[in-house]
Amino acid sequence: MSLLWTVSDGVEHATLQVPLDYAEPHGEQISLALTRRRATDPARRRGVLLSVNGGPGGDSGLGRDLPSVFEGTPVHEVYDLIGFDPRGTGASTRLYADVVIPKAPFDSRPPDSAFPVLAEDMRVRELACRRAGGDMRPHVSTRNTARDMDSIRVALGEEKISFVGYAYGSYVGAVYGSMFPSGLDRSVLDSCVNPEWTWHEQFLSQGDAIQRNVDQWAAWTSQRDRHFGLGTSAAQVLTCVEDTVANLEKYGIRLRTLFDGAVGTQAGDRGKWENLAVLVKELRDTDEDQAQRLLAAQGTWRSFDVEGELRVAVLEAVTLEHAWPSDIEVYYAQMREFRKRFPYGYGVLRAQPWVGAFRTFELREEPAAITRDGYPVGLVVQADGDAMDHYAGGVAMADRLGSHLITVEDSGDHEVYALCANPHVDALVNRYLVDGELPGRRTVVPGTTPRPDIPADA
Repeated sequence: MSLLWTVSDGVEHATLQVPLDYAEPHGEQISLALTRRRATDPARRRGVLLSVNGGPGGDSGLGRDLPSVFEGTPVHEVYDLIGFDPRGTGASTRLYADVVIPKAPFDSRPPDSAFPVLAEDMRVRELACRRAGGDMRPHVSTRNTARDMDSIRVALGEEKISFVGYAYGSYVGAVYGSMFPSGLDRSVLDSCVNPEWTWHEQFLSQGDAIQRNVDQWAAWTSQRDRHFGLGTSAAQVLTCVEDTVANLEKYGIRLRTLFDGAVGTQAGDRGKWENLAVLVKELRDTDEDQAQRLLAAQGTWRSFDVEGELRVAVLEAVTLEHAWPSDIEVYYAQMREFRKRFPYGYGVLRAQPWVGAFRTFELREEPAAITRDGYPVGLVVQADGDAMDHYAGGVAMADRLGSHLITVEDSGDHEVYALCANPHVDALVNRYLVDGELPGRRTVVPGTTPRPDIPADA
């Protein structure tokens, strides 16, 4: 394997051919799009640093452009920064699905009568993935992304790589280390997927993670009843939230759904806690027009794709590398539970049927067993209020790999190092990647977004 680099805007670009199926190395090939930003202090160069974020699968990450976040940092002085679009994404060979528009209304608290429609939407979505994805789908997996990374290492002529992985990328890094321990040097896993959970369990964990932030916000708000007037206990504050839900339901499911989303997302951002308390109070007795104005900026999960178009479908392929329940009643029972326990931040939608319930291809191999045997102790970074990747995942990953753990305290941040401007995290991780100096085994640092400066009641 050899690479031919071209330069555009000061960044080197190349394409690497790798097997679609590593069991047939001389069979069909796919392309990986790479970038390189050379170390700015060649005399101190210690190797290459690969990075992956986004997903699951990488299709919502920065891909080739992710290394740009390290430009001008101490890390860039000593590493060639290597970016790549994971297989199926970006400028690499893409994995597509036909776009199909869901029939079920977007509802944060769907009634039982909507469950079959939600399930049918997912069955149709899986068939759309099969139509456009064809024979490529079974080969878009974390194991194969790890193999692609090792192919990149070989093509670069490097004995080892160092790695920074965010969210899904944390799992990629752990799988790479398990499969190719002799090829891994220093590793940072940020906002971790739990190595003990399936993708189904990982999705479900988001409901609890969101609710933990909501409960903390409710407790903080209750300690400031003189300011907000929503109650003197967390339970009373949440009762006010549900009063607001009941008021909005008079105007249909859309406003109530947007409000449920706002509660979950703003509770995760400590800087928006005052805004959320005011929003609850203003919406509790408001009319429909005012509610429309107050919730106009709240987003949903629904895309604006057009039926019949193509979209990248790596998410659906990678999350099917674990087995999903095939009994639809399992999902219905979980949705009923989540509707009661985790209604905010679209928590119930984490429990709804996924395409995995209707998988149309056979697994070629089991997911990798996560171990650390043969590469150095690394570093895990995890915010305690991360709503996407539950804090328990970071703890479990650190325990499984014997890694040192940096906990970002009282923070809903997701993908922290170099992306959230947290000087405490950045300094510790840079010191490790550049000088090999690990922080204490369990280190706690503050988040970057403090709670609003509103005194608690006396």
